[in-house]
Amino acid sequence: MATMQSLIGLVNRIQRACTVLGDHGGEGMSLWEALPSVAVVGGQSSGKSSVLESVVGRDFLPRGSGIVTRRPLVLQLHKIEDGRSEYAEFLHAPKRKYNDFASVRKEIADETDRITGKTKQISNVPIHLSIYSPNVVNLTLIDLPGLTKVAVEGQPDSIVEDIESMVRSYVEKPNCIILAISPANQDIATSDAIKLAREVDPSGERTFGVLTKLDLMDKGTNALDVLEGRSYRLQHPWVGIVNRSQADINKNVDMIAARRKEREYFETSPEYGHLASKMGAEYLAKLLSQHLETVIRQRIPSIIALINKNIDEINAELDRIGRPIASDSGAQLYTILELCRAFDRVFKEHLDGGRPGGDRIYGVFDHQLPAALKKLPFDRHLSMKNVQKVVSEADGYQPHLIAPEQGYRRLIDGSISYFKGPAEASVDAVHFVLKELVRKSIAETEELKRFPTLQSDIAAAANEALERFRDESRKTVLRLVDMESSYLTVEFFRKLHLETEKNENIKGHPKSNDPGLNADRYSDNHFRRIGANVNSYINMVCDTLRNSIPKAVVYCQVREANRCLLNHFYAQIGRREKEQLGAMLDEDPQLMEKRTMLAKRLELYKSARDEIDSVAWK
Repeated sequence: MATMQSLIGLVNRIQRACTVLGDHGGEGMSLWEALPSVAVVGGQSSGKSSVLESVVGRDFLPRGSGIVTRRPLVLQLHKIEDGRSEYAEFLHAPKRKYNDFASVRKEIADETDRITGKTKQISNVPIHLSIYSPNVVNLTLIDLPGLTKVAVEGQPDSIVEDIESMVRSYVEKPNCIILAISPANQDIATSDAIKLAREVDPSGERTFGVLTKLDLMDKGTNALDVLEGRSYRLQHPWVGIVNRSQADINKNVDMIAARRKEREYFETSPEYGHLASKMGAEYLAKLLSQHLETVIRQRIPSIIALINKNIDEINAELDRIGRPIASDSGAQLYTILELCRAFDRVFKEHLDGGRPGGDRIYGVFDHQLPAALKKLPFDRHLSMKNVQKVVSEADGYQPHLIAPEQGYRRLIDGSISYFKGPAEASVDAVHFVLKELVRKSIAETEELKRFPTLQSDIAAAANEALERFRDESRKTVLRLVDMESSYLTVEFFRKLHLETEKNENIKGHPKSNDPGLNADRYSDNHFRRIGANVNSYINMVCDTLRNSIPKAVVYCQVREANRCLLNHFYAQIGRREKEQLGAMLDEDPQLMEKRTMLAKRLELYKSARDEIDSVAWK
């Protein structure tokens, strides 16, 4: 028995620790759910509360009419050495010990009202209560709201379904032992507890039947058919309970005297005397405790497997979010550099391929730049009317004699200046893409997620570098445009002139010194021809810039971002003091809290595994 109580007591402690750490629920089966517990199920006024108080040996539960239990009560019994005073503790008030069980009753009622208000509403948020006493066996019991068939005044119409749904959420778990409470003065066929237990545990291997109010049955009747398993057979024996009468409760008859009175009832009963050794609250507690020990031993391999699985998952999660950082400046600097390199790797994957985003830079050159060049207003600038205006203004008071060279130059300069807009727009578009890739890379660098301050510092340093690269790129592309203006390709116009003369000679047109041709120099056709010539030259320049602008942008921005995005940042952090480095590694408080909780859970699982191993095989 000592070994059994040690094993069950250990399970109690582990379950309590799981509750404190919030390790109950979530994805998959939690350790709390893997460890067996006993759910107390019954209809309203079936005697559930009295059974629990009999098992505990204390009068500690609220009483009244209607739904008294409106929140699940997770009751953990811890056996302590004889001679030590018994006390109770609530999980929501861990620093307070309750020696007066009337105060425990009041606190249960008050804590229920804190969630549900002073109404008849229910809540699935459990109250956790631990009782330490030499008069109990180690056991975890869950007192659930009583099943009901109709809603009363002050309750929503859905209360019947809500209670059943809540109770089912506990009893459907495969490691839950069902304590089905039914009053003996009602037909067992109408028992709400047995009906529900049959649905969730059709084999009956998890169900214990408890028959209450045996002393309230009509004279001449008894419950032997039920207790001996003839009316409804379960795999485990039925247990009869005789609760305190209302008169006993009113007289404050203590539970020890009530247990003695219960034993006397069964021992002296002509109907149940032969079953006396297997009846009563004390026997029920021992029966449940023995069964729990059997179930725990059967489940030990699966419990250990679950613990090991959780240990592996927690270690993997700790590796993912990062272990604690050393406090010396050398280790901090090394950590910062490693985190920067991790970000740099992700950023380069975006640029060079492997992650999406870098292709948008190619899109700037392949789509945006050509589209912008096509939209330039050369048709308006080189219209016959504007050409005539520009050429005339360039000639001044003396009209040109042969070719309007100054007019040509002004037209070309004016046209080439339009290329500055698409050139600068390309620089800005690539800058925007690079900034977006920096943002995405920081978000995708797992190692950085725990350090929001360092994220901000890297983002600021990277964006500052991108600004420098953009400024240099803008200067370079504008120089390319200015170079096209500063030195024209003379060969283009010489070839153009030779081709014009050749065409005119072939067609039999007069020589250029013909007075008729000179007259044509001031006609619409003459200005139209000038516009066409300039347009041809501008098209040639456009083809050149369409190729050279992307080269300049890539060289000044993309290549530099790929090669030395954080070089200036590296130089800065190398000169920082320990306090500044520590500030950069200031973690997100939520992440620190998560790591602390994971570390506590890891310690819990390792301790649980070691303790179960040490106790289980004795």
